[in-house]
Amino acid sequence: MRNKVSPGEYLAFLSIKYEVDPDEFFNALNSAWEGREATCKELVIQCRGKTQDKAVFLILEGSKVVAQFPLSNGFLLEHGNPIRDLMKTDMVRRHQARKDRGPHSLPIRDLRTGMSHISLKAKVLEIPTPKLVFTRFGNYASVVNALIADETGTIKLCLWNEQIDSISNGDTIQIENARASTFKGERQLSIGKRGTLNSVVDLLPTEESAKPTGCVQSEDMYMEGKLRESWSRKEEIVQ
Repeated sequence: MRNKVSPGEYLAFLSIKYEVDPDEFFNALNSAWEGREATCKELVIQCRGKTQDKAVFLILEGSKVVAQFPLSNGFLLEHGNPIRDLMKTDMVRRHQARKDRGPHSLPIRDLRTGMSHISLKAKVLEIPTPKLVFTRFGNYASVVNALIADETGTIKLCLWNEQIDSISNGDTIQIENARASTFKGERQLSIGKRGTLNSVVDLLPTEESAKPTGCVQSEDMYMEGKLRESWSRKEEIVQ
């Protein structure tokens, strides 16, 4: 059974997640407790109500609700800073470790459904004709599942609207903060609001000495042939 997270531990977690100094965070909570509202970097902290022994706080980032929770008056009146004292708990350490690692840079072969913050370089093999769809937001949008690849396999890349025109067949692309999922039995990557997609100089390794003797072909044709040769050897991984 998982241990219940205390309000103080959760505040320490929020301090790391939103990059707020724990001392400033604790002072802002006390200011809100005394004056109903305070700001701390991008966060707005409101005291929504008080009883004899506790207060209820609401934390906002712009118009988005971050958290709402009760805090005991004893917590707010403690000497020192209980938030800072809880910065070394297991939950906070795990989140800090994930934050320090940054995006996962993985080969396509190792991508699994549910992974997020994925970073990779890949070659664009095919961009089919986009389809016009009616979205759940009540508007029309263009969508296409492009086929991309690295030396370890292939995967579909879901592109919307202006993303489609930002790349072309044959491009080497850099993807940041993507998410892996499964759609109709096929793995695919999607790029959300915080993700990026850029076309970059072809960074796949090439060596003149590795080309077959007497074979005259363009660099792109050669690399595509090498990639397809690698996929055929590892077909069981791609499927």
